[in-house]
Amino acid sequence: MFKRKIDSILKRWKEQPDHKPIVIKGCRQCGKTSSVLEFARKNYKNVVYLDFNEQEDLRTIFDGSLQVDKLILSLSATIPQSTFIPGETCIVFDEIQDCPRARMALKYFKLDGRFDIICTGSLLGVNGYRNDNDRHGNVASIPVGFETIVDMFPMDYEEWLWANGMPNEVIEMLKTCLEQEEQVATAIHNRLRELFLQYIVVGGMPEAVTIYANTHDINQVISVQRNIVDQYKADMVKYAPNDAKARIRECFESLPKQLSRENKKFSYSAIRHGGRGRQYSSSLQWIEDAGIIRRCYNLSITELPLSGNAIDDAFKVYMADTGLFVSMLEEGAQHDILNGNLLSYKGAIFENAIADVLGKMGRKLYYFHKTDSVEVDFVMRHKGECKPVECKATNGNAKSLKTIMKHQEKYHVTNAFKIGDFNLERNGAILNIPHYMTFLLNEV
Repeated sequence: MFKRKIDSILKRWKEQPDHKPIVIKGCRQCGKTSSVLEFARKNYKNVVYLDFNEQEDLRTIFDGSLQVDKLILSLSATIPQSTFIPGETCIVFDEIQDCPRARMALKYFKLDGRFDIICTGSLLGVNGYRNDNDRHGNVASIPVGFETIVDMFPMDYEEWLWANGMPNEVIEMLKTCLEQEEQVATAIHNRLRELFLQYIVVGGMPEAVTIYANTHDINQVISVQRNIVDQYKADMVKYAPNDAKARIRECFESLPKQLSRENKKFSYSAIRHGGRGRQYSSSLQWIEDAGIIRRCYNLSITELPLSGNAIDDAFKVYMADTGLFVSMLEEGAQHDILNGNLLSYKGAIFENAIADVLGKMGRKLYYFHKTDSVEVDFVMRHKGECKPVECKATNGNAKSLKTIMKHQEKYHVTNAFKIGDFNLERNGAILNIPHYMTFLLNEV
């Protein structure tokens, strides 16, 4: 069982007096269920587990009254060996999006206060695209004010380092190097470069990480990743509105082509010749709300606040997990990445990898493209400043970044980051940062 950051979030939640039921929301297969059950079994004498996806009959428990006493009676009769002791029992609702009335019941469990409730939901974000009704067609309301919602992502790069046995002392050393702008020792630098390339290929899906840790067989990893992608496609059939299923599938399958268009905003015509936003915008939104992709918005100007300067209809799209993105590319891409044999795709691959790292930190993504000659891959708020970020697969020429830094009075920035395959080094107003240190840029 890997160490996950959600563990500390759940610990703080449990320690908080009068806490509400908590809902862990995230994409399929990111480790929600295993993390929740591991936490519950370590911290409660009794754990009652309901999987609304696999055990559809459990949904009928919530068809009638939502009074807690009646629900507990039904659960006791339905689930063998279940025990309900106030203050010592945790009830886990897995895939709660498949039982809307169970989510309604969270309000009553909170008011009752005897039992802790932890929920997981893979597709809660897409509820706006279908009627969120119970099995009898009645509208099921969301218990606003009676639940705590937490986003969970696939394993991020720091969790990947933990999974690969990287000592905390090394991570603390990296923080010191970044703060003091000192180079990383050569042996450690080379090991972290290697781990970052592996992370690009494996990504953060726990099953893929486990397979790689146990076997180092990339082919087995690819098989796991493609199974997950197939599950995403199956979800599109199961959960999407009937009149949108085909468009959502088209939109999803165009992603590798979209991402290969380096430094290009998302194009609906790349989905299908002549495609328009009015045909596909809601389909793209569905995929985003399912946690599969992230948007990166163009800015009208490189100034804070970034959200206020974002252009709504000008954006790039990245896969939320870099390993799944690479699995959707042509055969052999994984081996090319690990061996450094990348050609035209390398810019898109490394951009997506950095978007993965930043997105899993909880950052919203932005870039800046003003003219054909000035475009930077990302723009971020860091230590109270607006900082442009140029991402390179190796150590390419950051022409746009240099242009911006030469005209600080025009672009209103004084510092920038260049991320690539090199050691830490200051170059005037630009700080060169190795790929593997991106996860440390967490100060806002």
